[in-house]
Amino acid sequence: MSKKAKQYSPQEKAKVAMEAIKGDLTMAQISSQYGVHATQINRWKRGAVEAMVLGFSTRPKAEDTSKIELVNQLYQQIGQLTVERDWLKKKSATFVFGS
Repeated sequence: MSKKAKQYSPQEKAKVAMEAIKGDLTMAQISSQYGVHATQINRWKRGAVEAMVLGFSTRPKAEDTSKIELVNQLYQQIGQLTVERDWLKKKSATFVFGS
């Protein structure tokens, strides 16, 4: 019979990766404490470090302000087009019935 591999939750992976990043324990100690192979711990550690780097490199605030500005411009344009449409309706009604 084959043994089924244990599935780890993201919280468990993060806990083990943080333990490896801290460096208080050796890889062998972490491996025996959590029952995870050292190679797997190194993969999780590398993934966690890469995710942290990506988290610090993105700038969502600048993107958010540009989206807000775009939405405001679009609302302004909608308002202007609505006024123009109403004016054209009024003028076309006057032209048709005024002759």
